[in-house]
This record gives sequence, structure tokens and C-alpha cells, in this order.
Amino acid sequence: MRIIDDLYGTFYIDGILEELILSSPVQRLKGIYQGGASFLVNNKWNVTRYDHSIGVMLLIKKLGGTLEEQIAGLLHDVSHTAFSHVIDFVLENMEENYHEKIFRSIITKSEIPNILTKYGYHYQQILFDDSKWSILERPIPELCADRVDYTLRDMYQYGQINTQEIQQFLANSIIVDDQMVVKNIESAEWFVNTYYKEVIDFFMNPLNIYGYDTLTKALKIALDKKIITLDTLLETDANVMNYLRTSSDEELQAILKLIHPNVIVKEDKNNFDLHRKNKLRMIDPTVRFGDELIKASNLSETIKRLGEVAKKKAEEGMFVKIIAN
Repeated sequence: MRIIDDLYGTFYIDGILEELILSSPVQRLKGIYQGGASFLVNNKWNVTRYDHSIGVMLLIKKLGGTLEEQIAGLLHDVSHTAFSHVIDFVLENMEENYHEKIFRSIITKSEIPNILTKYGYHYQQILFDDSKWSILERPIPELCADRVDYTLRDMYQYGQINTQEIQQFLANSIIVDDQMVVKNIESAEWFVNTYYKEVIDFFMNPLNIYGYDTLTKALKIALDKKIITLDTLLETDANVMNYLRTSSDEELQAILKLIHPNVIVKEDKNNFDLHRKNKLRMIDPTVRFGDELIKASNLSETIKRLGEVAKKKAEEGMFVKIIAN
């Protein structure tokens, strides 16, 4: 199998990784948009969980991670429901980790354990203990393959960064003491700035907030009236949206009519129609400075200032005025 990735280049994948990629849980992710409701209000916001999962696997490989960690990276998002993190707002799950809560169940009921067993692996050892995969996952505010890939992938797809910048950042990213670090403060500053474009300018974009809020209302109605169930959300975005749109429920249909690409909204703290806070997401990469590993904010006033601005913005939340829907 040949994979051509916009960020990391061309790779040839075979064996267990190819078989896992072709499995139904991973293929389903082609129908799950990473931005939740965002695709419904802006069809250019079209990165999928499949794109991201393949990317995380390739980034781990590029950084020298083991085959086992590549497997963990490929499969880390297979339990995401339709519309990704929208379900967390539906269930008022402020940690935004519903997919993690159901991960064990989704894996166990799938063909993934049999595929891993076929190649001599124990699925519990690879998939149920993230702490051993320090390239894949690190606590905020560190760099890790998951956090880096979704940031680079979204911002590249949405025209905020270019391939030359990405390649330069990757060339300056290395693994030291089992963690992803950067080799100079310039690369750290570039990534921090890019990351906050993602979490502030994209995640908290007024149109994105509007889409999340409106779809959350629709899904709550559909669940309350048993038009769908939580198990229905284990299908694709398109399938779930079809169930909603073919329902005869008038209240639900009235909400769905408000979700479309021609909505016009703006940020307005003084005259707003909705206010939403997202999970606080900060970044402060570790930099190799001589023989030491030092937090970037201790080396750069720019990074310290960007962090303070982002923290304030996240704590305030986004105030959205609806101009036309």
C-alpha cells in the first residue's frame, strides 16, 4: 500500500499496518470529520479522523517510533463518534473525552484484536496503556504526535501554513529521552503560534462555535426523542445526518434548517446570541538548549505572551452574534 501524505511525503505500508488500515473501524473514520460540526457550516473544513490517524502513524514512524507505537497511533481515534467532539457537548462532558471512555469497548468488539493476534501481538498491551507511548501522547502543554499532527494538518489544509514551514519544523523536531522536543527556539515559536491559530482562530472561530452549538441542540433533541441512540453515533457523520434529516419531528427539522454553509456570524462581546467555552488547550514545547531541555516559555517572551493571550481567550470563551441563519 502506497500512502502519499501532504505533510510527511510518500510511504509504503504493508503487513499488520496495511491490514489495520483496511479494517472497518479505521475505514469508518473516512466518514468522521475532525472538526465536528464545522464541515456542515464550511465545507472547506474537511479534514477527517482518517486523515489524522494515518498522519499520526506516519509522524511516529518519521520520528523513529516502534511498530507497536505506530499501531497505537493509527488506532487511537477509532472510537470517535460521528461529529467527533460534538458528543461531549451533547453529554455535557467538559473533559471532551467521551471517545476515550468507550475506546476499550469499541476495540474489543471489533476485528482489531484478531488482526493483532494474527501478527503475534496482544491488543491490550498495545492499546490500553497510553503511558508507554510517549511519542504518541504527552500531557498538555508538551508536544506529541497526536497534538502536532492535528495542528499541522488542519492549519495546512485551511491555508494558514505551507509545506516549506512544515518541513522546516519537522527537520527541527527530535526525540530526546522518549519525548518530542525542538532543536531551537525559532521552531518552538513557530509551532506555538500555529497551535494557537488552531485552538483560538479555528476551534473558537465564531462560525465553528455556532455549528457546534446548533448541532448539539439537534442531537440532544434526537437522543431525547429516541430518533437516534448513542450507538447510532458509532456510524458516520453522513449516516447520522441522514437519520436526522429524514425524521418527521418538526422541532428537530427546525433546528437542522439553521445548519448550512451560508450562516453569517461574528464575535460580539456586548450583543451576543450564544457564548461557549472550550476545553483549555495550552502549548509550551520543550527545547534542547545546549545540553539541557528547557521549556520554551523560559526562553522566549513571545511564547510566554502568546500563552497568556490564549489562556485569557479560552477562559473568556467566544461570544457569538448571529447575523443571518
